[in-house]
Amino acid sequence: MPSRSSPDSFPLTSQWLDGVARLPGVYLMKDGADKILYVGKARDLRKRLASYAHYDREQPTKTAMLLAKIRRVETIITKTEKEALILEASLIKRHHPRYNVLLRDDKNYPLIKVTVAEAWPRVMMARRRVNDGARYFGPFSSSAAMRETLDLLNAIFPLRRCKGSEVVARQRPCLNHQIRRCPGPCIGKADPDQYAAVVANVLMVLEGKKDELVARLTRRMAEAAADFRYEEAALCRDWLEALRKTLEKQVVVADHHRDQDVIALVRREGAVAISILRVRQGRLEDHHAFFLADPMEEDPEILRQTLCRLYGGEWSVPHEVLVPFLPEDHELLVAWLADLRQGRVTLAIPRRGDRLTLLGMARANAEQLFADREKRQESWLAVAESLRRELGLRRLPHRIECLDNSNLGGEQAVGALVCFIEGEPRKKDYRHYKIRTVVGPDDYATMAEVLRRRFAREKGDGHPALPDLLLVDGGRGQVNVARAVLDDLGLAEVIELAGIAKERAGEGEKLYRPGRKNPILLPRQAPSLLLLMRVRDEAHRYGITFHRRWRRRDTLRSRLDAIPGLGPVRRRALLTAMGSVKRIEAATVDELAAVAGVGPELGRRIYESFRS
Repeated sequence: MPSRSSPDSFPLTSQWLDGVARLPGVYLMKDGADKILYVGKARDLRKRLASYAHYDREQPTKTAMLLAKIRRVETIITKTEKEALILEASLIKRHHPRYNVLLRDDKNYPLIKVTVAEAWPRVMMARRRVNDGARYFGPFSSSAAMRETLDLLNAIFPLRRCKGSEVVARQRPCLNHQIRRCPGPCIGKADPDQYAAVVANVLMVLEGKKDELVARLTRRMAEAAADFRYEEAALCRDWLEALRKTLEKQVVVADHHRDQDVIALVRREGAVAISILRVRQGRLEDHHAFFLADPMEEDPEILRQTLCRLYGGEWSVPHEVLVPFLPEDHELLVAWLADLRQGRVTLAIPRRGDRLTLLGMARANAEQLFADREKRQESWLAVAESLRRELGLRRLPHRIECLDNSNLGGEQAVGALVCFIEGEPRKKDYRHYKIRTVVGPDDYATMAEVLRRRFAREKGDGHPALPDLLLVDGGRGQVNVARAVLDDLGLAEVIELAGIAKERAGEGEKLYRPGRKNPILLPRQAPSLLLLMRVRDEAHRYGITFHRRWRRRDTLRSRLDAIPGLGPVRRRALLTAMGSVKRIEAATVDELAAVAGVGPELGRRIYESFRS
């Protein structure tokens, strides 16, 4: 597909637009560093880009902010508008442009994976959908909900849970087999036909066909009892009881058996809340919500991009999608969704009955998003004002960063820096620092190195990434070290500083400020103190987690070094083929032996070394 780019200035000039084709395609808006800011599609590229060229860039809108930053525009011509839609979805998923509707929360939602392509399938959690022949279900709005479903499936439909796509023969059964949670294919006790029937039951549960499965199991229980197969009848009885308990927990919202996604979009001023109800076989199974603080598109375009983000990623396409209004290019969207589902898909606006009730439920959940955010904002402002007053800060601490150090006898020292924005963790701004210059257990020198590396590049400017409050885990000594570093960098007047330390047992937490002789003592249940403790504990958790992972990786690497016959060349080949020591540890003998230069004998030696 041909592409065309603009010159390095404000690109959307009349002269440049004259060369843009009146054809369907995709356009990419980039800044001076060639970073993609926005991806869009158009039926007529010249007409769409001309609408941006004539936009009033003096207005205080997000579109004006985007146009002020763009320096280049690239266009990619496609054969059809449908191809442009697919390409747009792919580019947004790959590059995550700042000004597109991204629904960022969705990427963390877990899935349930059934490895139906394997001889003895397994049921497990997955984070992303890949083209490996497996069946994927979800995403689930929380890991807890997903694990509850997995526990149910493992309890009533036991399948193997060992790692690896191939079953490795064993002399003795595993613990899961002994407690009747695995049929034991590794010791030859599993019947392939019965195993396949159990997998089919699992798929029916995950597809939402629980009522049909209950009817099937009821018939099977009656037939088994009539033929005096009482053990089989008792097993069916137990399965039915577990299934009925789960069915009682699910809310029946319709008298049909269709699969539906119900999407509500509510706008208040510049913000948009999106709520999605997932209905399977007439039962409400899950709910997802997204908040867009300042989208630049109109509501029909936001809804179109939302549908593209949802179904172009991990979400399965249902029979019917209910919406409050038709999105942009709805006919094109329906054709694309039908291709994804490989079946008919309906995009409808409810007018009456159960479907209108469902849309009302989704809208109520979207409106609740605004109410919840308003309550959180009010709560945060009260805590921030208390913190400003109690610590004597010059401004509200909207951005708080906390530093914590971790080491083992002075070895493998690391610094951990966490960030909270308005009382909530901002995990993309978390940082780990492996200590480079300090030898031995020197907490002060370690802290100084981390602070210099964190703030050296921000010296002297008012960069928004600078914290309003820097919190250090420690007392007066740590605060003085941090103050000296900030003074040296010229940031002492820009960044407020405090230390938090637990003194003797029973005394609780003490807060320290630069230039203040005595610590600040706050009531143990003071919300401001609880916030600082939460930030400090998160820094400690983050540092310890990284430190343990680092130590474990080094320990595993040393175990690789100790395996006879595994020299540097083969070790490098193993790491290249497997990707990490953790995957080598989890690999089967056959998988290890398949690596070039390893072979069966060394593969078994590696396998046994990790299990000795």
